[in-house]
Amino acid sequence: MSRNTQNKESLNVVGKPLRKVDSRAKCTGQTIFVDDLFLPGMLFAKILRSTRPHALIRKIDTSRAEALSGVRAILLGHELPITFGILPVSQDEHTLAIEKVRYVGEPVAVVAADEEAIAEEAIRLIEVELEELPPVMSIREALDPSTPEIQAYGDGHNIHKLVSLEFGNVEEALSRSDVLLEDLFFYQGNTHLPMEQHCAVALWDPDDRLTLWSSTQTPHYVHRALARVLEVPAARIRVIACPNGGGFGGKSDPFSHEIAVAKLSMKTGKPVKYTATREEVFYCHRGRHPVLMKSRLGMKKNGTITGLEFQTVLDGGAYGSYGVASTFYTGALQTTTYQIPRYRFQGARVFTNKPPCGPKRGHGTPQPRFGLEVQLDKAAEKLGMDPAELRLKNLVQPNSLTANWLQIRTCSLDQCIEKVVEASSWKQKFRRLPFGRGVGLACSCYLTGAGLPIYWNSMPHSGVQLKLDRSGGVTVFCGSTDIGQGSDSVLAYIVAEVLGIDPFHIRVVTADTDLTPVDLGSYSSRVTLMTGNAAIQAAERARELLDEIAAQELKVPKERLAAAGGKIFDCENPEKFVPFEKAVQLAESKFGTIGTVGSYKPAESPGKYKGAGVGPSPTYSYSAAVVQVQVYTDTGFINVEKIWIAHDVGRALNPLLAIGQIEGSVYMALGEALMEEQEFRHGLHKIPSMLDYKSPTSADMCEVETFLVEEPDAEGPYGAKECGQGPLLPVPPALVNAIYDAVGIRIDEVPVTPEKVLKALRWRADGKAPRYGPQMFPQVPYPEAKMILPPAEGGDGRVLAEPASRLQMRGE
Repeated sequence: MSRNTQNKESLNVVGKPLRKVDSRAKCTGQTIFVDDLFLPGMLFAKILRSTRPHALIRKIDTSRAEALSGVRAILLGHELPITFGILPVSQDEHTLAIEKVRYVGEPVAVVAADEEAIAEEAIRLIEVELEELPPVMSIREALDPSTPEIQAYGDGHNIHKLVSLEFGNVEEALSRSDVLLEDLFFYQGNTHLPMEQHCAVALWDPDDRLTLWSSTQTPHYVHRALARVLEVPAARIRVIACPNGGGFGGKSDPFSHEIAVAKLSMKTGKPVKYTATREEVFYCHRGRHPVLMKSRLGMKKNGTITGLEFQTVLDGGAYGSYGVASTFYTGALQTTTYQIPRYRFQGARVFTNKPPCGPKRGHGTPQPRFGLEVQLDKAAEKLGMDPAELRLKNLVQPNSLTANWLQIRTCSLDQCIEKVVEASSWKQKFRRLPFGRGVGLACSCYLTGAGLPIYWNSMPHSGVQLKLDRSGGVTVFCGSTDIGQGSDSVLAYIVAEVLGIDPFHIRVVTADTDLTPVDLGSYSSRVTLMTGNAAIQAAERARELLDEIAAQELKVPKERLAAAGGKIFDCENPEKFVPFEKAVQLAESKFGTIGTVGSYKPAESPGKYKGAGVGPSPTYSYSAAVVQVQVYTDTGFINVEKIWIAHDVGRALNPLLAIGQIEGSVYMALGEALMEEQEFRHGLHKIPSMLDYKSPTSADMCEVETFLVEEPDAEGPYGAKECGQGPLLPVPPALVNAIYDAVGIRIDEVPVTPEKVLKALRWRADGKAPRYGPQMFPQVPYPEAKMILPPAEGGDGRVLAEPASRLQMRGE
């Protein structure tokens, strides 16, 4: 909720507050959110949004709004004609709609006024004349060539992206199967629901320099978008990402409101602030894609997988956002958990007249993981195998390459499965509990940082600078953004560990494009690994300088020195030491001001085909979960009694923080599995409020028992891997597998609502197929699959010259 009281005297310039309103003042080190910001003479902006899902803009009359006392500026789309977007291939958004609106809630005009209430009144006085077009509101309608075109680009009529890749002859592999399963699944779209709404403050100063404070996860990419759209040199733009009150991927795009307040500040010469209402957050969206899936899985009698064909169609909403990457992600990581010798993936993303979808916790991977894990449960039943044993039989091997050329490093999924199986008494409960109660199991894998930047280049993905002060204090500068996952504290722990000092002696300055080196942003669970490795490099370079001086002072070889407790000491005689503060002073006397830098860039991926850039990661995390449920057959209500989850975290730098991230993922997963959904009626969002959009509260949360499985990975700082996104993935499929164990019905889509349960139970009682889920998969014009031989078949990671269909005809 906006708190725009004008008696405040706090300002955030470097991500922390100032007590006096001075844009040049220094940081005091306290934490505030962007919505707390107040500057003298600040104007308040409100956005006029489209009330129609699809229409041509015929006229906009702002005369009545301009005449309203207190209105200082009105901004229309023609003033910002340059498009923007997070991906270089999808620069398709205007700050404000110019000729056409494509979803209810799309920004059309912005007003800046002395007070928020005046701006609110002014947007109601703007008259917009629209010529309505038929809305396209579903995957089926988008694929219908007779429906209106939403975007003028893409891979077909209302098709944003088509992907078709094959790794080995899949049809031949499936023909050798003893059991062949073919299933349809659907994963409904949902939104992030962060506690803090989107908010931004812009200041165009007398030196023609722009400062933007924003609740963003990606200040570097916002910086790029501002320079592009405003046509201002990037060197004159400063973006400060304030501490986020929750992000979960929803603040990873550059947004219209960030550009709009910047332009309004340029027009008025005054600072301008915008805070979204809760309803507007639903229109900003960029949440989970609704995905329809078709999966064909081949198994041998001994339980090994022969091949997998996986097809997806994503409902992307009206704009590109991360959609190209999202499409690839619905297939890329299907091979990273189990050994799948041959694999075909075909994906499509369509445009619809809805708010754009994008990345939400687990970006693009919970949907396909749901399908695969439920299908494996069905396979285990057909083969008469325990689902846990079937998974253990097929696990990927450490230090191996998958069929689609992803490099696996450490993998402790076997330990994860064994932990949850033992703790939950799985073998005593599976298929043995009374009717109405059951247990289900599922596993997952996720990235620890994306292997490539959004804009491909050879520069580091993350940089860290250290400044060592003669007082003994250390300042860490890094462009990373803390969105509640604790990344700022991780930087302090890591530098403190290398330098041997108290973390509380370290000041961390982050997410300021003027002050900090570039970090690409808080997404893909990349921050701990990438900024952590950069911080280690910077700190080790500082240690080199300090150790050289300490060795001279103590008259011992550098190799015998260690640092801990604020001292650099002789390992063979710890009584001989130099205090850290003195070591810095001596080093400064010899070398001058002590400052070091570190950076990190992942190793190159072995895949060389188009599309190989989505999926590679320095290393992958793994999770296993068991969910125990009680299903009330009279109401369809599902009570989740307990969840056991084990996560291969590499090494937990802060175990309590890691457990908090894992259990936060479990909480979000339960919401997606049981109740959360983006529903539309006649082009309107049915539930754009926290009152109507159902999400679990603390009262709904079940008991969770969490296990940290630690096998340090050489790619991570001190062996750490991600833990903030991957643990979400196994919970929804484990839950529906538990429902089947409890009452014998298959729910092949989420959310699993009581209505769906009751229908499946009724069909079961009537002797019909006890399954609720999608019944058909549309005709999608997937292109001819590009054939890439898997590593095991002598491939080199490149596309073969012959199409896959010809090779299949010859049986190769």
